Amino acid sequence: MLNFEVINELSLKVTCTGNDVLFTKAGAFIAGESQGGKNYRFEKLLLGPQSNLMQAALGSLTRRVTRENLPLMKVTMNGDSVTYYANHGQHVVVYKLAQGEILSVESENILAFTQDCDYSVRFIGCGIFSQKGLATSTLTGAGPNAYVAVLSDGNPIAMDNTDSHATISVDPDAVICWMSRRGYGDPQIRSDLSWKNLIGQASGESYAYEWSGNEPVCVLLQPLNAILLFKIHVKDRRAFRSAVSFILSANADLLIILLFYLHHTV
Repeated sequence: MLNFEVINELSLKVTCTGNDVLFTKAGAFIAGESQGGKNYRFEKLLLGPQSNLMQAALGSLTRRVTRENLPLMKVTMNGDSVTYYANHGQHVVVYKLAQGEILSVESENILAFTQDCDYSVRFIGCGIFSQKGLATSTLTGAGPNAYVAVLSDGNPIAMDNTDSHATISVDPDAVICWMSRRGYGDPQIRSDLSWKNLIGQASGESYAYEWSGNEPVCVLLQPLNAILLFKIHVKDRRAFRSAVSFILSANADLLIILLFYLHHTV
């Protein structure tokens, strides 16, 4: 059995009792300890975490097409051990999913999950309005030990309307993940586009993800996003050219965002 614990906000501690299997972001391992010698081993997954070969191959193809291709590492643990994982100083948040509970998360924000989570990729139309893209990764609780660890750029903010039934409205680019017990719990798109956008008098918050009070959901937000990071470095022309080259080769969605940003700022 595995147990997830956050250490100093920036690291994940995984305690294993007996034999178990863990899936982590490739390269995230930082340290480990076990009695009587090392009793855990790492294996890079070429297809995916699914046990069925056909499902794993189909899942791998889907992830490549949707750009949700997450390099995963399988950690096989044969005995009691403690291992630690982190990713470039990002904050770590742990969820334990109940049976059937669904977590929708960007692949880049996944640090680790247990084999009691069913992993898949699905299309989500509202992603077209943000840098998130047209697909998202989904982790579904399928057992009593369904742990997920996600990453955040900065100390995250959690919003939950399960008890308050309040409407939640957020910037799409700040969203890390959302969790629901009633299906996927996908947000609606709300827009305030008007003639002001055409003359440069928009508020800058033209689109928002919105969950109504009738849809109980927990949303995790990060205070720092890729657009902000890009704005910080855009004054450096060399860094600017490197960023453009990366965007052109990596993600067409980011290119659209770049052109939109330059149109309104240059």
